[in-house]
Amino acid sequence: MCDERTVAENTDYLRGKKLTRRQFGAVSAGAGLSILLPRAANAQAVSEMELDVTTPDGVADSYFVYPSSGTHPGVLIWPDAFGLRPAKRQIARRLAESGYSVLVVNQYYRSQRAPIVNTTNFSEVSGIVRPLMATLNPDTQTRDAQAFIDFLDSQPSVDSNRKMGTMGYCMGGPFTMRTAATLPDRVGAAASFHGGGLVTDQPDSPHLLVPQMKAHYLFAIAANDDENQPEAKDVLRDAFAQAGLPAEIEVYSGAMHGWCPPDSTVYHEAQAERAWSRLLALFENALA
Repeated sequence: MCDERTVAENTDYLRGKKLTRRQFGAVSAGAGLSILLPRAANAQAVSEMELDVTTPDGVADSYFVYPSSGTHPGVLIWPDAFGLRPAKRQIARRLAESGYSVLVVNQYYRSQRAPIVNTTNFSEVSGIVRPLMATLNPDTQTRDAQAFIDFLDSQPSVDSNRKMGTMGYCMGGPFTMRTAATLPDRVGAAASFHGGGLVTDQPDSPHLLVPQMKAHYLFAIAANDDENQPEAKDVLRDAFAQAGLPAEIEVYSGAMHGWCPPDSTVYHEAQAERAWSRLLALFENALA
């Protein structure tokens, strides 16, 4: 998960790429926003809207995008620590173009509306982001999961006869696990990209929820996250094996924590595209 250690490792990684001072400053300021994600060859026309979703704790400002015709599996996206922003809308729109009705939320809605920050350089905004992260806990996550899934189920563009998916980045990884465990009969597939805190020594560790799930899973793990907690992938493998659930658990070589979003300071296009292809394969197979 985003912390000072990860920031230091990612900074060293960028310097190791021998960027010029100007290039390094641009990347640190989130210049990845200018990166356009590839479109699928058969991309569907989509409709989109900014809206508020009512939850037990208030209203969550969100972005909803879906194919303009037909009904499709619903997908709930949990953002990383930097919250709802253009890069997350871009990811949601890309997924919708592949045939899914997608909701991406501002997980910090109890505290403030998006945008939360204007950079993905954690060292510059940790004073803003850390207190917001501390306002969320397993109880808020499960209440929100129920409300957001209920919203998706109420939409005409969502096929209620097909399972839903959920996906999360960084702090959103554990959120997907609580979503899958809270709504096992509704969530059929889930994916965690460079998720943090998936395996802890606490009684509310997300990995302990696996027996309550029915979802097929994808865990795309950053190389430096694996170096710092090499046992986590094995704990996850054992948990899913014991539950009899399919789980693809892979460490992405050369990919640093946060490598998937296009506005990340350590965006790794090749590995991000490979992780995206595995996500599409997961959803195609599991959201029947």
